[in-house]
Amino acid sequence: MMRNRISKLALADTRVGYDILAPVESTLAAHRLLMKRFDLAVLSALALLGVFVTREALAIRAVSGAQRTASYGIARVDSATPSTDSMSTLGRRPAQPVTVPVAPPVPDLERLLERSRHDTYIGDVLASHDSALARWPDRGGVPLRVWVQPTARHEGFNPASVPVVRQAFVEWANTGIPVLFTFVTDSAMADVRVTWVDKFNESISGKTLWAHDDGWWIIDANIQLAVHHHSGEVLDTTSVRAIAMHEVGHLIGLDHTSDTTSIMAPKVRVRELSAADRATAQLLYSLPAGRVSDRITQR
Repeated sequence: MMRNRISKLALADTRVGYDILAPVESTLAAHRLLMKRFDLAVLSALALLGVFVTREALAIRAVSGAQRTASYGIARVDSATPSTDSMSTLGRRPAQPVTVPVAPPVPDLERLLERSRHDTYIGDVLASHDSALARWPDRGGVPLRVWVQPTARHEGFNPASVPVVRQAFVEWANTGIPVLFTFVTDSAMADVRVTWVDKFNESISGKTLWAHDDGWWIIDANIQLAVHHHSGEVLDTTSVRAIAMHEVGHLIGLDHTSDTTSIMAPKVRVRELSAADRATAQLLYSLPAGRVSDRITQR
């Protein structure tokens, strides 16, 4: 009887109750502190995620602002054109260096273009690009790194075509434009990649895909060359030279011309750069990129 009474008195004693609840309150406080730290960690993670998502969105928006355009060339060489060994031109340099003209003031642009229509096909380029000029920006002497796929599993592929393609870049650089090229063996290090395909579904043998920013400065370009023509025959090194020259012309910003004696004719009939090819490239790189009609109207 006494034992039960003592037990009840003990439970009724506030001091005894405090001793029993203390561990529970301590546990709850620790739990609340842990939850607070967890909430802070989650908020910090969400903040970092927000920064990352915002940065990526801005990067995607910047990239999506670039416009892409595809250029095509046909490598079927006119049989009436005298055949030459394309390998014999490797390493050739012009007898005299070409002087790149200084960009004229914008107010003279319309007059300059009008005078140049007789010696160049700059009018065809403007018509193809919706009255705009696209070119690579000045790189301060830093060359574009070019990777030419050294081999391919396509039947009929000739490894001798690789130096022929490289020479096409050299030929355009020798026109005097301020665009230099260097060749790399690692495709991951390249600014421009040239790859081989068996053949195209269209009646073409080469394709250049390049991108420009809002100012029409070229920011990216790659070339595909076919081993076989659309009709099935293997393209020899002479034909590869012609189409490579044509596609590198697209890569630097030129487009098709109605002048059949130029390498940039839609159907390539020549194997060498014409005077008009050289003059057009030089003129293009003496002018700033952008929409010419806007520049003229803003005088």
